[in-house]
Amino acid sequence: MKILLILLLSALGTVFFVKSSLAAEGGLKPLMLATTTSTAETGLLDKIVDLFAREKGIELRFVAVGTGKALEIAKNCDADVVLVHAPDAEKAFVAAGYGLDRKEVMYNDFVLVGPRDDPAKAAGKDIRAALSRIHQAKVLFVSRGDNSGTHMLEKKLLKEVKVEPAPTESYLESGQGMSATLRMAAEKGGYTLCDRASWKFFSANQGDRNPLVILVEGDPALLNRYSVMRVNPGRCAKTDPATAQVFLDWWFTPQAKEMINGHSKNGSTLYVYGPAPQ
Repeated sequence: MKILLILLLSALGTVFFVKSSLAAEGGLKPLMLATTTSTAETGLLDKIVDLFAREKGIELRFVAVGTGKALEIAKNCDADVVLVHAPDAEKAFVAAGYGLDRKEVMYNDFVLVGPRDDPAKAAGKDIRAALSRIHQAKVLFVSRGDNSGTHMLEKKLLKEVKVEPAPTESYLESGQGMSATLRMAAEKGGYTLCDRASWKFFSANQGDRNPLVILVEGDPALLNRYSVMRVNPGRCAKTDPATAQVFLDWWFTPQAKEMINGHSKNGSTLYVYGPAPQ
Protein backbone atom coordinates (compact mmCIF):
# COMPACT_ATOMS: atom_id res chain seq x y z
CA MET A 1 0.00 0.00 0.00
CA LYS A 2 1.22 3.47 -0.78
CA ILE A 3 0.33 6.88 0.53
CA LEU A 4 0.74 10.10 -1.40
CA LEU A 5 0.81 13.24 0.67
CA ILE A 6 0.83 16.72 -0.83
CA LEU A 7 2.09 19.29 1.62
CA LEU A 8 1.47 22.89 0.67
CA LEU A 9 3.84 25.41 2.19
CA SER A 10 1.94 28.55 1.30
CA ALA A 11 4.49 30.85 2.88
CA LEU A 12 7.12 29.63 0.44
CA GLY A 13 4.76 29.00 -2.44
CA THR A 14 6.22 25.51 -2.69
CA VAL A 15 4.53 22.18 -3.31
CA PHE A 16 6.21 19.09 -1.90
CA PHE A 17 5.26 15.60 -3.04
CA VAL A 18 6.08 13.07 -0.35
CA LYS A 19 5.61 9.41 -1.03
CA SER A 20 6.35 6.34 1.02
CA SER A 21 6.09 2.60 0.81
CA LEU A 22 4.58 0.97 3.87
CA ALA A 23 6.50 -2.27 3.46
CA ALA A 24 8.86 -1.82 6.40
CA GLU A 25 9.57 -4.92 8.47
CA GLY A 26 11.00 -5.56 11.89
CA GLY A 27 10.31 -2.04 13.22
CA LEU A 28 13.23 -0.50 11.34
CA LYS A 29 13.30 3.29 11.27
CA PRO A 30 11.90 4.80 8.06
CA LEU A 31 14.45 6.54 5.86
CA MET A 32 13.85 10.03 4.40
CA LEU A 33 15.22 10.74 0.93
CA ALA A 34 15.45 14.28 -0.46
CA THR A 35 15.49 14.06 -4.25
CA THR A 36 14.52 15.64 -7.56
CA THR A 37 11.22 16.21 -9.33
CA SER A 38 12.51 14.72 -12.59
CA THR A 39 13.06 11.23 -11.20
CA ALA A 40 9.69 11.38 -9.48
CA GLU A 41 7.85 12.59 -12.60
CA THR A 42 9.39 9.86 -14.76
CA GLY A 43 8.27 7.09 -12.41
CA LEU A 44 11.73 6.00 -11.30
CA LEU A 45 11.21 6.79 -7.63
CA ASP A 46 8.15 4.57 -7.45
CA LYS A 47 10.39 1.68 -8.44
CA ILE A 48 13.17 2.68 -6.02
CA VAL A 49 10.73 2.89 -3.10
CA ASP A 50 9.12 -0.46 -3.87
CA LEU A 51 12.29 -2.41 -4.61
CA PHE A 52 14.21 -1.06 -1.62
CA ALA A 53 11.33 -1.88 0.72
CA ARG A 54 10.96 -5.39 -0.67
CA GLU A 55 14.66 -6.18 -0.47
CA LYS A 56 15.65 -4.41 2.75
CA GLY A 57 12.40 -4.18 4.70
CA ILE A 58 12.95 -0.47 5.24
CA GLU A 59 10.28 2.13 4.61
CA LEU A 60 11.66 4.74 2.21
CA ARG A 61 9.95 8.12 2.20
CA PHE A 62 10.91 10.90 -0.15
CA VAL A 63 10.36 14.56 -0.82
CA ALA A 64 10.73 15.45 -4.51
CA VAL A 65 11.82 19.03 -5.19
CA GLY A 66 14.54 20.81 -7.15
CA THR A 67 18.12 19.88 -6.28
CA GLY A 68 18.78 23.19 -4.51
CA LYS A 69 15.74 22.70 -2.27
CA ALA A 70 16.64 19.03 -1.69
CA LEU A 71 20.09 20.01 -0.42
CA GLU A 72 18.54 22.74 1.74
CA ILE A 73 16.18 20.17 3.26
CA ALA A 74 19.18 17.95 4.01
CA LYS A 75 21.08 20.88 5.57
CA ASN A 76 18.09 21.42 7.83
CA CYS A 77 18.43 17.80 8.99
CA ASP A 78 15.09 16.79 7.48
CA ALA A 79 16.55 14.00 5.32
CA ASP A 80 18.85 11.02 5.87
CA VAL A 81 20.01 10.62 2.26
CA VAL A 82 19.87 12.62 -0.98
CA LEU A 83 19.68 11.74 -4.67
CA VAL A 84 20.35 14.82 -6.81
CA HIS A 85 21.94 15.98 -10.08
CA ALA A 86 24.02 19.13 -9.66
CA PRO A 87 27.69 18.11 -9.19
CA ASP A 88 29.02 21.56 -8.23
CA ALA A 89 26.33 22.07 -5.60
CA GLU A 90 26.82 18.52 -4.32
CA LYS A 91 30.56 19.00 -3.92
CA ALA A 92 29.96 22.25 -2.03
CA PHE A 93 27.47 20.41 0.18
CA VAL A 94 30.10 17.78 1.00
CA ALA A 95 32.88 20.37 1.46
CA ALA A 96 30.70 22.24 3.96
CA GLY A 97 30.46 19.07 6.02
CA TYR A 98 26.82 18.23 5.35
CA GLY A 99 27.24 15.24 3.03
CA LEU A 100 29.23 12.02 3.17
CA ASP A 101 30.12 9.23 0.74
CA ARG A 102 28.93 10.95 -2.44
CA LYS A 103 28.75 8.44 -5.30
CA GLU A 104 27.57 8.83 -8.90
CA VAL A 105 24.99 6.15 -9.54
CA MET A 106 23.35 6.92 -12.89
CA TYR A 107 23.21 9.42 -15.71
CA ASN A 108 21.51 10.60 -18.84
CA ASP A 109 21.82 13.97 -20.55
CA PHE A 110 20.13 17.30 -21.07
CA VAL A 111 18.70 18.52 -24.36
CA LEU A 112 17.61 21.90 -25.66
CA VAL A 113 14.12 21.77 -27.11
CA GLY A 114 12.17 24.42 -28.94
CA PRO A 115 9.76 25.21 -31.76
CA ARG A 116 10.03 23.21 -34.96
CA ASP A 117 10.68 26.34 -37.02
CA ASP A 118 13.55 27.31 -34.66
CA PRO A 119 13.25 31.11 -34.99
CA ALA A 120 16.55 31.69 -33.15
CA LYS A 121 18.43 29.25 -35.43
CA ALA A 122 19.67 27.50 -32.30
CA ALA A 123 19.93 23.99 -33.75
CA GLY A 124 23.35 22.39 -33.65
CA LYS A 125 25.79 20.64 -31.32
CA ASP A 126 26.99 23.62 -29.25
CA ILE A 127 24.70 24.42 -26.32
CA ARG A 128 26.50 27.65 -25.43
CA ALA A 129 26.18 28.99 -28.97
CA ALA A 130 22.51 28.00 -29.02
CA LEU A 131 21.70 29.82 -25.78
CA SER A 132 23.57 32.88 -27.00
CA ARG A 133 21.54 32.90 -30.25
CA ILE A 134 18.26 32.60 -28.35
CA HIS A 135 19.21 35.54 -26.14
CA GLN A 136 20.38 37.68 -29.07
CA ALA A 137 17.22 36.93 -31.05
CA LYS A 138 15.05 37.84 -28.04
CA VAL A 139 13.02 34.70 -28.59
CA LEU A 140 11.14 33.18 -25.65
CA PHE A 141 13.12 30.91 -23.32
CA VAL A 142 11.29 29.22 -20.43
CA SER A 143 13.53 28.60 -17.44
CA ARG A 144 12.81 26.33 -14.49
CA GLY A 145 13.74 29.28 -12.26
CA ASP A 146 13.67 27.04 -9.19
CA ASN A 147 17.36 26.39 -8.39
CA SER A 148 16.94 22.80 -9.56
CA GLY A 149 19.85 20.92 -11.12
CA THR A 150 18.50 21.86 -14.55
CA HIS A 151 18.26 25.51 -13.58
CA MET A 152 21.78 25.46 -12.09
CA LEU A 153 23.19 24.13 -15.37
CA GLU A 154 21.28 26.76 -17.36
CA LYS A 155 22.67 29.55 -15.16
CA LYS A 156 26.20 28.17 -15.44
CA LEU A 157 26.02 28.00 -19.25
CA LEU A 158 24.51 31.47 -19.56
CA LYS A 159 27.25 32.89 -17.34
CA GLU A 160 29.87 31.31 -19.59
CA VAL A 161 28.44 33.17 -22.59
CA LYS A 162 28.09 36.38 -20.54
CA VAL A 163 24.30 36.41 -20.57
CA GLU A 164 22.57 37.69 -17.45
CA PRO A 165 18.91 36.76 -17.82
CA ALA A 166 16.17 38.72 -16.14
CA PRO A 167 12.42 38.10 -16.32
CA THR A 168 11.13 39.72 -19.51
CA GLU A 169 8.73 38.88 -22.33
CA SER A 170 11.47 36.69 -23.81
CA TYR A 171 12.65 35.04 -20.56
CA LEU A 172 10.08 33.43 -18.29
CA GLU A 173 10.64 31.47 -15.09
CA SER A 174 8.12 28.71 -14.48
CA GLY A 175 9.13 28.08 -10.88
CA GLN A 176 7.88 24.53 -11.40
CA GLY A 177 9.05 21.04 -12.28
CA MET A 178 10.19 19.86 -15.68
CA SER A 179 6.83 18.59 -16.92
CA ALA A 180 5.10 21.89 -16.18
CA THR A 181 7.99 23.84 -17.72
CA LEU A 182 7.81 21.80 -20.91
CA ARG A 183 4.06 22.37 -21.11
CA MET A 184 4.61 26.12 -20.74
CA ALA A 185 7.26 26.13 -23.48
CA ALA A 186 4.94 24.15 -25.76
CA GLU A 187 1.98 26.43 -25.13
CA LYS A 188 3.97 29.64 -25.64
CA GLY A 189 6.23 28.48 -28.47
CA GLY A 190 9.41 28.83 -26.45
CA TYR A 191 12.71 27.06 -25.89
CA THR A 192 13.75 25.25 -22.73
CA LEU A 193 16.51 23.08 -21.32
CA CYS A 194 15.40 19.72 -19.96
CA ASP A 195 16.69 16.31 -18.96
CA ARG A 196 16.18 13.64 -21.59
CA ALA A 197 14.07 11.39 -19.36
CA SER A 198 11.53 14.15 -18.80
CA TRP A 199 11.58 14.94 -22.51
CA LYS A 200 10.86 11.33 -23.44
CA PHE A 201 7.92 11.22 -21.04
CA PHE A 202 6.55 14.54 -22.29
CA SER A 203 7.03 13.69 -25.95
CA ALA A 204 5.41 10.27 -25.58
CA ASN A 205 2.41 11.77 -23.81
CA GLN A 206 2.04 14.55 -26.39
CA GLY A 207 2.36 12.29 -29.41
CA ASP A 208 1.67 14.06 -32.71
CA ARG A 209 0.45 17.13 -30.79
CA ASN A 210 3.95 17.98 -29.56
CA PRO A 211 5.04 21.34 -31.06
CA LEU A 212 8.57 21.02 -29.65
CA VAL A 213 11.60 19.17 -31.04
CA ILE A 214 15.13 18.53 -29.83
CA LEU A 215 17.45 21.18 -31.29
CA VAL A 216 20.71 20.63 -29.38
CA GLU A 217 22.01 17.36 -27.98
CA GLY A 218 25.31 15.56 -27.62
CA ASP A 219 27.38 18.44 -26.24
CA PRO A 220 29.59 17.06 -23.41
CA ALA A 221 28.43 20.00 -21.27
CA LEU A 222 24.96 18.44 -21.28
CA LEU A 223 25.83 15.27 -19.37
CA ASN A 224 23.40 14.83 -16.47
CA ARG A 225 24.98 13.03 -13.52
CA TYR A 226 22.96 11.75 -10.56
CA SER A 227 24.64 11.13 -7.23
CA VAL A 228 23.55 9.65 -3.92
CA MET A 229 25.02 10.52 -0.52
CA ARG A 230 24.11 10.40 3.14
CA VAL A 231 23.67 13.31 5.49
CA ASN A 232 26.50 13.72 8.00
CA PRO A 233 25.28 12.62 11.46
CA GLY A 234 27.93 14.91 12.93
CA ARG A 235 25.86 17.80 11.60
CA CYS A 236 22.45 16.20 12.01
CA ALA A 237 22.21 14.01 15.08
CA LYS A 238 18.69 12.81 14.30
CA THR A 239 19.74 11.09 11.08
CA ASP A 240 20.15 7.32 11.05
CA PRO A 241 23.64 6.65 9.63
CA ALA A 242 23.36 2.86 9.72
CA THR A 243 20.12 2.76 7.74
CA ALA A 244 21.41 5.48 5.40
CA GLN A 245 24.45 3.31 4.68
CA VAL A 246 22.15 0.40 3.82
CA PHE A 247 20.54 2.62 1.19
CA LEU A 248 23.89 3.70 -0.27
CA ASP A 249 25.15 0.11 -0.40
CA TRP A 250 21.92 -1.03 -2.05
CA TRP A 251 22.67 1.16 -5.07
CA PHE A 252 25.63 -1.07 -5.88
CA THR A 253 23.66 -4.31 -6.10
CA PRO A 254 22.73 -6.18 -9.28
CA GLN A 255 19.07 -5.54 -8.52
CA ALA A 256 19.54 -1.76 -8.48
CA LYS A 257 21.54 -1.89 -11.71
CA GLU A 258 18.87 -3.96 -13.44
CA MET A 259 16.12 -1.60 -12.26
CA ILE A 260 17.87 1.57 -13.48
CA ASN A 261 18.86 0.15 -16.86
CA GLY A 262 15.41 -1.37 -17.31
CA HIS A 263 13.42 1.79 -16.56
CA SER A 264 11.97 2.95 -19.87
CA LYS A 265 9.16 4.78 -21.63
CA ASN A 266 7.72 3.20 -24.78
CA GLY A 267 10.78 0.95 -24.98
CA SER A 268 13.26 3.83 -24.69
CA THR A 269 15.69 3.71 -21.75
CA LEU A 270 15.55 6.76 -19.48
CA TYR A 271 18.71 6.36 -17.37
CA VAL A 272 22.04 4.55 -17.57
CA TYR A 273 23.38 2.91 -14.43
CA GLY A 274 26.80 3.89 -13.06
CA PRO A 275 29.00 7.01 -13.29
CA ALA A 276 28.90 9.02 -16.49
CA PRO A 277 31.89 8.86 -18.85
CA GLN A 278 34.46 11.57 -18.21
